[in-house]
Amino acid sequence: MPFTRFEFFADNPIEKIFWGRSKIQSAAAHLYFTGGSAVQHSLHLLKYRGRKELGFHFGRSIGHALKQSGRFDDCEIIIPLPLFANREKKRGYNQAALIAEGISHQLKIPFVQDAVMRVKKTETQTHKSRIQRWINMESTFKIRDHQEIQGKHILLVDDVVTTGASLDACAEALLSVSGCRVSIACLAYTVSA
Repeated sequence: MPFTRFEFFADNPIEKIFWGRSKIQSAAAHLYFTGGSAVQHSLHLLKYRGRKELGFHFGRSIGHALKQSGRFDDCEIIIPLPLFANREKKRGYNQAALIAEGISHQLKIPFVQDAVMRVKKTETQTHKSRIQRWINMESTFKIRDHQEIQGKHILLVDDVVTTGASLDACAEALLSVSGCRVSIACLAYTVSA
């Protein structure tokens, strides 16, 4: 597998995505994503073919790397990037939640699947430009219970990061809660926007 090893380095390409945007403590993606690769195939199986066990497996692998790096040690709660309710209902699960559960198992910190909700249905980001992705994600997320996450260092989890627009919008919602800090962990990073 094409590991990035970003977990071990500050100012890595994932952290740079958020410079000048959200105040992210640490960020990493575990694998490189390229078209036609084993990573793309595995993600396709996870997202569209019901292979939920892959999410948990990848989450454990990410969790192991995060633990080894020491850069994410003070995270207190894991929150997966939410899907819009209808999309999750159609798919039957949120792949980011499966990855988050695997990370939680490895790091021994709780994950809360419903801390944030996606309140706006957004168009797919796949064929949008970088700027269109950021505009598409504005005002998309809402915190369900501020007290549940107040003052916590949150590890926000997603499957793939390209421009970071979805993660940035969710991080901004989380950072609006008093005392919250946010770090990010993703399964894969694609360099093509």
